[in-house]
Amino acid sequence: MAEQKIPQVTAKRLPLYYRYLEKLHAIGKQRVSSSDLSDALQIDPATIRRDFSYLGELGKKGYGYNVTYLLQFLRDFLKQDEVTNVVLIGVGNLGTALLRYNFYRSHNTKLVAGFDQDPRKVGTDIDGIPVYSMDRLKEVIALHHVEVAILTVPVNVAQATADFLFEAGIRGILNFTPARLTAPPTVRIHNIDLTIELQTLIYFLKNFPDEENVEVSDEKE
Repeated sequence: MAEQKIPQVTAKRLPLYYRYLEKLHAIGKQRVSSSDLSDALQIDPATIRRDFSYLGELGKKGYGYNVTYLLQFLRDFLKQDEVTNVVLIGVGNLGTALLRYNFYRSHNTKLVAGFDQDPRKVGTDIDGIPVYSMDRLKEVIALHHVEVAILTVPVNVAQATADFLFEAGIRGILNFTPARLTAPPTVRIHNIDLTIELQTLIYFLKNFPDEENVEVSDEKE
């Protein structure tokens, strides 16, 4: 299938649709409407129809969407049959929690290793995931063909650690540190700042208490 260029906000919603379709398929549901998806996922029906329109003619007016066909289409589009190995850098409290989580709802993403400078952590494992010293990073990512890393190190070493990851061949970073990293144009960084997310949630609760639930995103279509 040729790669299709779709808006980033749409790309972020596709895995949500996929996971819900998996549930429908498991209980034998044969078709679903955009209204059904809207009720389950709290996304406007027009947004859902627009998202799917970027992918082609996936449904029929008055019928909706065939669950099996749509699930298979999204599996192929999202490459759900391909496992992506990921490493985590910084095995502190947050890093340990993420290693234990290990994307349990995802069949195509796997944390294969953690890395830390603390000699008390190096050589241990967390729920079966080994923890290595940073000087073994290149060796491990080459062994597992890793291109994605999760960064949970202290902010004062975030940029230096990221530079080391770039040099080792990492092409994508999920950044949990408050630092705004400088990266080569070939590297993609997604920032997850839990403090900002919590402050945003509190702001909306205080200032828009009676409005319908909406998903807030800093991405633009």
